[in-house]
Amino acid sequence: MERRGYLTVSLGTLVLGCLLLVSGGPGVTPVEAQKPTPQQQQQLQQQLQQILEKLDQIQAAMNKSEEKEKQETVEENHTIRWDQALPVGQRFVILPAFNSDAVLDKETGLVWEKSPQTKAIGASSARSGCVNKAVGGRKGWRLPSVSELASLVDPSMGPPGPTLPQGHPFQAVQAANYWSGSAFAENPAQMWGVNFQNGGAAGVSKSFEQRVWCVRGGMSADLH
Repeated sequence: MERRGYLTVSLGTLVLGCLLLVSGGPGVTPVEAQKPTPQQQQQLQQQLQQILEKLDQIQAAMNKSEEKEKQETVEENHTIRWDQALPVGQRFVILPAFNSDAVLDKETGLVWEKSPQTKAIGASSARSGCVNKAVGGRKGWRLPSVSELASLVDPSMGPPGPTLPQGHPFQAVQAANYWSGSAFAENPAQMWGVNFQNGGAAGVSKSFEQRVWCVRGGMSADLH
């Protein structure tokens, strides 16, 4: 950005110098003559016009480059995106850096286990289980919020499930209830869960056992 600013200032200074030269402004005193001939004035004006056109081209290129950088920055920072609806082939990316045990969802910026746990467990064990996991050799996993977990549901897929988009890369996902980390405000004895048999979300007693699908990145489930 500083380099672009310097370039713009330099070109502006050059244009200003040409204007002074054409107009015979202050401090411009040619050695051979005080006033340029009409032919010299015409040549200087043509040169000035060429410089102005070049400056417009450079400025247009700079603006285009800045816009492209902004777009790339937004696209790379998937964590701020929930405004896209991508085809399955573009949406889900298996991550080799995680030994191909994790999948990036480019619609939300979240990283999911490729093969979630199949054994049903209680709510307290579900939270600690995610925290202590090292999927793909990386820690930092947690229970998803109910909104995050529900974002994997394809509403067009009905029972018997699992209600995931066709062509998804996940393995061992069951048509069953999965814990979220979101508290159920109406009843403190319950937590939100998502049913991948019908795609619905509901409060489930913490004393029940459900399956767990851990996620990495994004916001804390407590904030959703």
